[in-house]
Amino acid sequence: MSAAERDKWDARYRDGAYESRPHPCALLAEWLPRLPRGRALDIACGAGRNALHLAAHGYTVTALDISAVGLERGRRTAVARGLGVEWLCADLDDAPDSALPRGPFELIVWVRYIHPKLMPHVLARLAAGGALLCEQHLTTTAEVVGPSAAFRLEPGELARSAHGLDVLHDYEGLLVDPDGRTVAVAQLVGAKS
Repeated sequence: MSAAERDKWDARYRDGAYESRPHPCALLAEWLPRLPRGRALDIACGAGRNALHLAAHGYTVTALDISAVGLERGRRTAVARGLGVEWLCADLDDAPDSALPRGPFELIVWVRYIHPKLMPHVLARLAAGGALLCEQHLTTTAEVVGPSAAFRLEPGELARSAHGLDVLHDYEGLLVDPDGRTVAVAQLVGAKS
């Protein structure tokens, strides 16, 4: 990712982006009771809403993002709540294998960050019996919020990329986020044998 992209995300978080969304991803909240416990990795965590939720439920959490400003907001929230989270600033675009922390992780959460070449590196960090919970923006003709088409998956793309996992949940379509906004998403929860 270019320095311009990093600066863009830092500016967004500095200007208060996503402050109205402190809740975890609805998919994570729903599936958490059924997911394996232990070490968790939150990829492209932003200000850490999912990482904080995981830490509050007893996970040992590593949270990674390109925005130092977003990570600092997450760190401050974690301190205020008495939660321990390891916050890592890294650019996954250039060398994802070296940017991702070493596993194994019992749970990897990857929400709304498109990176077509990242999946093999993510799967390599899953522990045997570990789970991947992934939600990405999906291409649609419906009127929804979210990024441009360049940052959306095509139908079936997420499931195809996660080959080798035992699929526990696979959904593509519209849903309403907890903040009342309609989004088009591809969701997958899979376990590594």
